[in-house]
Parts: sequence; structure tokens; C-alpha cells
Amino acid sequence: MKASSIFFLISLIAVLGACSGGELRKNFYEETCPEAENIVHNIVWKNAALNPTLAAKLLRVHFHDCFVRGCDASVLIDSTESNSGEKDALPNETLGGFDVIEEVKTELEKKCPGIVSCADIVALAARDSVSFQFKRTLWEVLTGRRDGRISLASEANRDMPSPFFNFSSLQQSFENNGLTVHDLVVLSGGHTLGVGRCRFFRDRLYNFTGKGDADPSLNPTYAAFLRTKCRNVEDNKTAVGMDPGSDLSFDTNYFKILTQHKGLFQSDAALLTDKGARNFVNVLLDSKRFFMEFGLSMKRMGAIGVLTGNSGEIRKKCNVIN
Repeated sequence: MKASSIFFLISLIAVLGACSGGELRKNFYEETCPEAENIVHNIVWKNAALNPTLAAKLLRVHFHDCFVRGCDASVLIDSTESNSGEKDALPNETLGGFDVIEEVKTELEKKCPGIVSCADIVALAARDSVSFQFKRTLWEVLTGRRDGRISLASEANRDMPSPFFNFSSLQQSFENNGLTVHDLVVLSGGHTLGVGRCRFFRDRLYNFTGKGDADPSLNPTYAAFLRTKCRNVEDNKTAVGMDPGSDLSFDTNYFKILTQHKGLFQSDAALLTDKGARNFVNVLLDSKRFFMEFGLSMKRMGAIGVLTGNSGEIRKKCNVIN
């Protein structure tokens, strides 16, 4: 059996196991709020038509939510005087798209009060925003999540995979959430959308080992281009497309530039330091394969630590607990 086939079977078995082990299911709101998924879809597509950066934002919110306390919409909760929430953690300072999630929630509360969770909205909105480019649904989202009541910046700072991670740290972070190296490579493909701030890669340009040097694994031509954007080691705010020339399009270009050693973050470059991951990067250069695998890995990620049944709550507003 080919290695690529083995990768697919492992991923499919893991997805089925994760989905059957939880209580998420298709059409969870079919009886209680039959228009729920259409409402999410319509509002997200309306906003995506006006804002081409929305897919990157909502996909990132979903990822950052699931890696801290599971997919419970805890990343949406505002900080209070007595608590610093996940929103204010360093990895989440530049998250966006919250206004669209709240627009969806407001409409759903009008139609079906107290029924649809913010956690499900986040999962559906991520899928629908990416799908807008293709005018078709790219992957299935199982629903039935409930919302968490706890949001801590300290946990987000601790648990989010860092752009500075090497391969072993990335692998451990994903394993901690029941995800495989296969998922790590596939979901890294989400970096085909959006931008990265200089603060998260400037050391690769100016001070990689603390001696004023550049990361030798970074393509020299690309490094020179990045230095025209991030002009010094003090630059914290300048944003650069993570997928040069294609950061508004969901495609396989991320994997193409990765093979050219043009991954923006150290964590991107790290994928090439492991033989299995590197081989799978090449497999995902095929767009049909990438789209299929991305959908499977998103289903797995979307099942991390979900609250179901009577756990958690259904928030009336996504940014505050009831």
C-alpha cells in the first residue's frame, strides 16, 4: 500500500473514532432551529463578499478556540475586571471576525432563542467563510457543541502552538489535543490564508541564534523581501502575507512555497525537518487531495474537548457568559 493511502486511512479511521466518541452529529438543529445553518451561511457569505480577509479571520478563531479548553467558544468571552480572558492572550491579540459571529448570534437569538451555541457558530462560520471562494461547501460540520463558561488568557498563552515551535514541540501540542502529525501538516495549510506580524518571525531575519544572524533554512531571496517589510528587530506590528501572492485564496500554494523554504514562521519551516511530515507536504501539493484532507482534519479538530448534553451552556451573547 502506498504511503499516501496509509495516511488517508489513518486519518479517516481517526475521524470516525473522534466523531463517534462524541455527541456531535449532522443536522443537530433540524428540529429545534431548522434554519440555523442557513442563517450562519447567509450572514457569513454576505460579509465575506464585502471583506476578502474574513475567511482567514474566522478560520483562525476556530483554531485558536479549539486548542484551548476545546471547541467551546471560550475565545469569544470578553475579559472582566477580575479575569483576563483568552482574547487578551498574546496569540489572540490580532484575532478578528468577532463582529460577524455576533451578527449571526443576534439573528439566531431572534429566530430560536437559547438554542444555537456560539461554539457551533464558530465551527460553521469558519467552514462557510472558507467555502465562499468556491461557492460550495468544502467540508461537513457536525454540530451539538455547547459553550464553556471559563476563559483564561494564561491558558491560551500556555496551550496555543507557537510560531516559534520546532517540530517536536508542534507534534506534542497536537498530540495533547488528540491530533496526529498528519493533522499538523494538513492544518498548517490554513496558513495559505491571512497575515503574520513581524514580531513572530523577525528573529529569523535579524537574530536567529542571538548573534545577529538570519535563519539559514530561510530562502535568501525571500528573507531579503521580508526585510523590506520588517525593517528592524523592533518591528512588532507590520503584517506580511503568510502565503506570498496568494494570502486571500484558499489553495495549495502554501505547500509549494514551503518546499521552496519560504514558510514565514519557524513552525512552518519545522515541517520540513521531519521526514514523514516533509513527504506529506509534497502529497498535499495536489489541490484535490488537500481539500479532502483539510475537511477531514477540520472535523477532527472541531471535536476537540467539546461540551455536549447538559455540560456548559448556550450563551445569549457570545462575548459574555449567561
